[in-house]
Amino acid sequence: MIEHIAINDLSECQRLFHGRGHAYDGLAHVNVDWLLPVVLITLYQEVEQDWLTTQAQWLYNKLTSCKSVQVQYRCRAKAPTELLLGEQKAHTQVSEHCLKYHLEFGKAQNTGLFLDMRNGRQWVLENSQNKTVLNLFAYTCAFSVAAIAGDAEKVVNFDMSKASLTKGRENHRLNAHNTKKVIFEGVDIFKSNGRIKRHGLYDLIICDPPSFQKGSINIERDYAKLIRRIPQWAKPQADIMLCLNSPDLDREFLLNNVLDHCPQCQYQGEIAPPAVFKEAHQGKGLKVLLFKYVL
Repeated sequence: MIEHIAINDLSECQRLFHGRGHAYDGLAHVNVDWLLPVVLITLYQEVEQDWLTTQAQWLYNKLTSCKSVQVQYRCRAKAPTELLLGEQKAHTQVSEHCLKYHLEFGKAQNTGLFLDMRNGRQWVLENSQNKTVLNLFAYTCAFSVAAIAGDAEKVVNFDMSKASLTKGRENHRLNAHNTKKVIFEGVDIFKSNGRIKRHGLYDLIICDPPSFQKGSINIERDYAKLIRRIPQWAKPQADIMLCLNSPDLDREFLLNNVLDHCPQCQYQGEIAPPAVFKEAHQGKGLKVLLFKYVL
């Protein structure tokens, strides 16, 4: 793995190695993230301890600002995180596009920021000025942070997890944002159309759903339900960002759903993830498609 890691500017958080794309033989079970000052190795299957120790030591020595190397075992029940080298760090604050985000280690499967969406957040930062933004499946509100930093008029965040939205508030406060411009709704999106419409109509709609959550969402079945409601939410000429992070569904899945359920949305283009997210098979990674709502 070491020979495949490119060390560039380390002032901002980033993925250093993306094995999950199956582009590197024998390494599809490994990701490595730089979350200053922490290196997080994520494993999707068990490895030899000597191999893991060698990788950790090389990273610790190579990244001079590294204070902690940790490993998360996604292959084990509850995805535990363990310290390999350096200091025990339960949380950190990282920077991306000069914006700050609070991350945690060991408390949940995800740290609080999805690094493959970096370019999507950059687009939102650059395209939110004076807009009212609807952020569906907001998680810790990273899109909301980018939108407010981009001078959005208002952002409305919806997510079933109130705990995640609390972290979203912390992210806005971390960036000294005016939280009077931000609304947090901790409800089931599929059962709360009235509350979504209450805050609208919207100039920008962002939809970044999980692929599957037991008892909550199966995106192959449920994305159409969201797309059908766009005419109830969108202003004329609204920008629509539809995201899909399922390896089993390609961009055609989204394009066909839009064509069938909201043909007023005209395809504008696609935002690719950072180059480090190399995929052996086209269409397996993150898809971020842009549309314009045209009546």
